[in-house]
Amino acid sequence: MQKVYLDNAATTRMHDEVLAAMQPYLTNVYGNPSSIHSFGREARKAVEEAREKTAAALGGEPREIIFTSGATEANNVAIRGVARALQQKGRHIITTAVEHHAVLDACKALEAEGFKVTVLPVDAYGMVSPRDVADAITDETILVSVMLANNEVGTVMPVAEIGKICRERGVVFHTDAVQAIGVLPVNVDDLQVDLLSLSAHKFHGPKGVGALYVRKGTKLKVFSFGGAQERKLRPGTENVAGIVGLGKAIELAVTDMEAKVSRIKAMRDKLMTGLLSIPHTRLNGHPEKRLPGYVNISFQYVEGESMILSLDLKGIAVSSGSACTSGSLDPSHVLMAMGLDHQTAHGSLRLTLSAYNTEEEIDYVLSVMPEIVARLRAMSPVYPGKD
Repeated sequence: MQKVYLDNAATTRMHDEVLAAMQPYLTNVYGNPSSIHSFGREARKAVEEAREKTAAALGGEPREIIFTSGATEANNVAIRGVARALQQKGRHIITTAVEHHAVLDACKALEAEGFKVTVLPVDAYGMVSPRDVADAITDETILVSVMLANNEVGTVMPVAEIGKICRERGVVFHTDAVQAIGVLPVNVDDLQVDLLSLSAHKFHGPKGVGALYVRKGTKLKVFSFGGAQERKLRPGTENVAGIVGLGKAIELAVTDMEAKVSRIKAMRDKLMTGLLSIPHTRLNGHPEKRLPGYVNISFQYVEGESMILSLDLKGIAVSSGSACTSGSLDPSHVLMAMGLDHQTAHGSLRLTLSAYNTEEEIDYVLSVMPEIVARLRAMSPVYPGKD
């Protein structure tokens, strides 16, 4: 049986060169990077080289990179850090209805502490309006957080336009860029962001390590204590091997990106066209302003979970949405915010590609998918084609 992995939005296969770069720091180079002896200095050098690579990929400066355990922590450091640092200036935060829960839940927690949070709606494609952002900003607004690209439907947000608005209004701007690294040009100056979150395992790096870009002069209040690492914003002994892996992964991700993206797009378009040829289907997300490897499609009269399990039996891995909420029975908050009804949202699949996928794999998926959908619809009591 053929094995096909189409859940790259959840996590990606680690690049062989990344693993090779990490291995010495899992074995022979084991010093604590905060130690001043030669063992520690060797580890510190590796961490700083990774910081330089990460900064170069984002168009920032090495001192503006803070390593974290992943994007969830980076989002929390950014949002809670700004809120605490600027609460004397104002207590108003703006975000969107389709953000990752790491952003939405951090905002919700601040709301419970007395901050006011405006959650902006999106259109049918999952896109937020820059005008809505501008209209929502008040004299009390201290932070705007809008993701660069949606993790469920792949819609690419107008972040540069929003960044310009925030810069003009003197509001700190954060973007969750987790899904964009390696597939979209990401330059912190072009996007006019003050804070940017990323996670290595989304671009063929290791799990458990991420980074937060913090523009020089952006105020953040520390809420973790215990050491002076990462400018005291993220105290604790650094995950040296993971950080080295992140540095190598992001270096590889931005190398020859255009050629890799072109190939991924071609496979995505073939997959999307084939799946949409199945009756009673609809594409979710923007038809053009979308990540190159994203296909999110609703199959009416079919449960998404049943399709996932049926595809898994054929060796094909897909998802129904964010891996962070896969245990929930609730429909995707992203699809609901886009105006889908419960039944349609529950019948949605997210298929996400990477450079490791092949056209032969796409052909295999398209060969088995129509039969799976037809079989599940035949068992559905609400399918109108049922006798």
